[in-house]
Amino acid sequence: MKILFFDDFKLGVVKGDNVVDVSAVVHDIPHIGPHDLISGLIERFADHRGALEKAVAAGTGVPRNKSPGSIIGDGDTMILPDVPAPIFEGEAEMALVIGKRADNVPAAKAMDYVFGYLNFIDGSARGLPPAGNTFYQMKSRATFGPMGPYIVTADEIKDPHNLQVRLWNNGTLMQNYNTSDMAHKIPRCIEWITSIHPLEAGDVLALGTNHRGLNPFQDGDQIEIETEPLGRLHVKVRDDLKRTWVRETRLQRHDKGEEGHTAQLTGKYAKA
Repeated sequence: MKILFFDDFKLGVVKGDNVVDVSAVVHDIPHIGPHDLISGLIERFADHRGALEKAVAAGTGVPRNKSPGSIIGDGDTMILPDVPAPIFEGEAEMALVIGKRADNVPAAKAMDYVFGYLNFIDGSARGLPPAGNTFYQMKSRATFGPMGPYIVTADEIKDPHNLQVRLWNNGTLMQNYNTSDMAHKIPRCIEWITSIHPLEAGDVLALGTNHRGLNPFQDGDQIEIETEPLGRLHVKVRDDLKRTWVRETRLQRHDKGEEGHTAQLTGKYAKA
């Protein structure tokens, strides 16, 4: 089942190329906003699944036309802020959605806590000062976490450790790797995080990327990410400062005997 929000946060389920409004099926879930509704549905999914499937079978739906209620969604814009980052990159990742409260979960039982999966772009403003105090401000900027275009429930994913993740920048394939290349498998990720703090239903856990295809995001870019069973997410990039970088990946630089990311060419904060 593929679940999303559309038309100003109506809850829908994908049916072919259409989306069926299933808001009436979940009206009994207590909520004050869409974030409560989706979290409540995840917690109570087993109770509502039959009614959802019946509504989808009976409905004809309408063409998919709105982004999901994530950080930002399909068709939205990642905005590069006015900060002295040497480069902005977006990491193509698969992410999972937690289905129930998870606290000190052993790896052997971790997959029981996965509700579903979705595409995720981990936006990053690299190299911000001061040195050694950058991770939060690098990763947590507004619009830096595109997700979607929908959540695919775990039963539709045969093997999450054998999926091809691809990212295109203006139509050029830049990242292309298999989730079998993950440094840590999903059960270990859940085990480790829940040993530090609990995860709640609806929490999203991004699972990392292969860095070889990372490339600079800049003004006007049209970004697409697709993990085949999870659909394709489209995101635009806007930089009001119009900064520019060489169009190359980290792997391309490595093949030339150069390491790390490319230097900024023009615009504010470019080094002479």
